[in-house]
Amino acid sequence: MRMLASGRRCHGLLRCSVPASPTVRFGQNQAALQRRHGRREIYYRALTDIVYDVNLLGVTMVLPINGLATGIGSLPFLDEYEAVNFVLKSLPKIPHWPQLPGKGEQEGFVFQYLYPLVKSELLSIKDGQAYFDTAHPDWIDRLTCFYSLYLEAESGNPEALEQFSFPRSAAAGFYAFEELIGKEGHTEAVYFKGQLTGPLTVGFQIKDEKGRQAYYDEQLRDILVKSLAMHARWQANKLAALGQPVIVFIDEPAISVYGQVSYITISTEMIQNDISAIVKSIHESGAHAGVHSCDEVDWSLLFGVDLDIVSLDVYNYGDSLLHCAQEMKSFLDRGCVMAWGIVPTNEDAFKVTDDSLLLLLKKLWQELVNRGMDMEVLKKQSMITPACGTGLLSKELTERIYQLNSQISDKIRVEL
Repeated sequence: MRMLASGRRCHGLLRCSVPASPTVRFGQNQAALQRRHGRREIYYRALTDIVYDVNLLGVTMVLPINGLATGIGSLPFLDEYEAVNFVLKSLPKIPHWPQLPGKGEQEGFVFQYLYPLVKSELLSIKDGQAYFDTAHPDWIDRLTCFYSLYLEAESGNPEALEQFSFPRSAAAGFYAFEELIGKEGHTEAVYFKGQLTGPLTVGFQIKDEKGRQAYYDEQLRDILVKSLAMHARWQANKLAALGQPVIVFIDEPAISVYGQVSYITISTEMIQNDISAIVKSIHESGAHAGVHSCDEVDWSLLFGVDLDIVSLDVYNYGDSLLHCAQEMKSFLDRGCVMAWGIVPTNEDAFKVTDDSLLLLLKKLWQELVNRGMDMEVLKKQSMITPACGTGLLSKELTERIYQLNSQISDKIRVEL
């Protein structure tokens, strides 16, 4: 037992920020906890024999990850059942539902994550491109309908939340994942992982009728953020129904523009507030939230958000962490996790070995230790992933990448 900053005792790997709050132990009655603490968002699940984080008033639990492997999301398969079986075999502890871009544009982010905006006709499709037609005479009425639906979903109406789902034709891998696990079970899994595209990336891709990027329009950005937040909640709820805790990654490659002269109007507050809105929605569903970016980023931007996991391409950009080592240390001290994308998602995967990649990762870890971090913390609060998704690669290369991913994870876990 260790003492928390507040003077209360702490079991296992519990961390506490101020102010302290009640923890949830397995076997306690949820209703009793709600009465005692006045909280309706208490969430608990029997995963291990340690206290589990419920995001209550600042108490943060170290996720029991310990070097487990997962993937980013996209795969090159065309058959969704083949893709799911590949994931379950390759990533038995933290399987993710597979995005399948090879199936066509219907598997793109517009139909996956913004379908409510298409159904409400806020988004129009022309020549395969989605755009906001703010000049349409029915724009205000459509906007009113969307916000009414959002408020219903946000308040807990399950029928309204269902409107933020994606259609089966846009996410065949998700529904196959749900079907196979629901039918056959998957006893090895300790988490199920989902993912969605982030607001900055979406907001740069979607434009208005005049060709202006939606992210720069405050109202359009708000529509995108709210739609993504409700979709994230829906996805987390659906995955949780399969019987294990859930992790949801927000894929945000466009965050790399932060700080560039050409994007000077993109502020810290804009990015953090938008991501935080989606993270909050994920947390309120009882799931853990991460952000993934496969480019060089000022990571302090993400360490300042209430995230549980930060995921990056350390094969190419690991040194970028050295510039914000103190912020990263504070992030880990809160009990959060780094997802190390150490496996290259290009032809380099055929040239490297699991040992050479593990050596590269440990060299980075040693650099971080030299800057004040603890090696055991780095190992325990780590997740191993490919550097990015593999949806545009060959099956052969993808199989090699996932093989390396599992081998590195296994070797790290042996050391713990």
